[in-house]
Amino acid sequence: MTVSTQGSIHDVLVLPYLNHAIRMLESGYATATDIDNAMCFGCGYPQGPLATVDEIGASAVRDALLARFEETGDNLHKPADLLTKIAGETGTFAAVAGDHLRAPELRRTIEKIGVVGTGTMASGIVQVFAQAGYDVVFVGRSQEKLDAVVAGITKALDKAIAKGRSDEETKAAVLGRLTGSTSREDLGEADLIVEGIAEDLEVKTELFKDLDRIAKAGAILATTTSSMPIIELAKVTGRPGDVIGMHFFNPAPVMKLVEVVTTELTSPEVDETVRALSAAVKKVPVSCGDRSGFIVNALLFPYLNDAVKLHESGVAMAEIDTAVKETAAFPMGPFELLDVVGNDVSLAIQTELRNEFGEPGFEPAALLVEKVREGKLGRKTGEGFHTY
Repeated sequence: MTVSTQGSIHDVLVLPYLNHAIRMLESGYATATDIDNAMCFGCGYPQGPLATVDEIGASAVRDALLARFEETGDNLHKPADLLTKIAGETGTFAAVAGDHLRAPELRRTIEKIGVVGTGTMASGIVQVFAQAGYDVVFVGRSQEKLDAVVAGITKALDKAIAKGRSDEETKAAVLGRLTGSTSREDLGEADLIVEGIAEDLEVKTELFKDLDRIAKAGAILATTTSSMPIIELAKVTGRPGDVIGMHFFNPAPVMKLVEVVTTELTSPEVDETVRALSAAVKKVPVSCGDRSGFIVNALLFPYLNDAVKLHESGVAMAEIDTAVKETAAFPMGPFELLDVVGNDVSLAIQTELRNEFGEPGFEPAALLVEKVREGKLGRKTGEGFHTY
């Protein structure tokens, strides 16, 4: 592969991603620090998009985007006004970040955690809080599912012990903080309740109605949703100020990022408490508002979708994956990542982003739609863009 080809692939895929990030900052949706942290700790990128623009040079990024815009006419390739401003002033995004805030503090007492769900994400969240020293009550539909959560956490702790990262005493302490229940009523004394159930708005809405009845006054109700409108969950409760998004990344015990998502009704006290709690359990909290994609998905999936469209134009998948890893130092190429995430998940998120932002350039790639229709969803089905 030639350097010029690699450079072309970089410009087609990475430049719009950088532009999206600048527009996100420009809109006031998230701070520069939170945008960069989100992509570093949520995707494993070596640096965030705004730091990348500073490294390349704002004027160089602007000029390359202008060239793309002249070629495609796609609004997504038109340099963000803030980029043009920074380039004209020969400045950097680091210099204008202006988001050096004091460390968040717990504004409410958090001693006991409730978790609803027994799937992979919910189990990981249970483990995160128990390992951080919190008593955790977790609720599932059957004793078998509850036992599976404990077995999974036990297995993870045993692995840590085998690698010399933990010991039997710590394992016993963590397991001793766990209480499983098949009754939601046992969440009544929790200071924070996190739901980690299916991504179905009707199911989540019914749950939040019930949690509003069960939870004590002052308890925070958090959802781990990555796609549902949190405001809809808040509105079915009598405590909308206590409802917030706490979007962990999978696997929760390993991934450092938590997107803390506030609605227009979320109390500032609740927002600060959840950010402080996230930091207390050794996560990196980033703040954003209640809209599709939050930070990570809104920046990641259009880039993945663009990669599929580039492949549709005749560029080989292997060439794209290699070029991105070599020019942008991303840990995985886009097709490798699509097969890990799942093409059905990718299509659903990309569709939401198109509907949310109304950008023609966000239209899901035809090949991605075809893969989902054929049931070729990625690693979980044995075939996606690659065969496993």
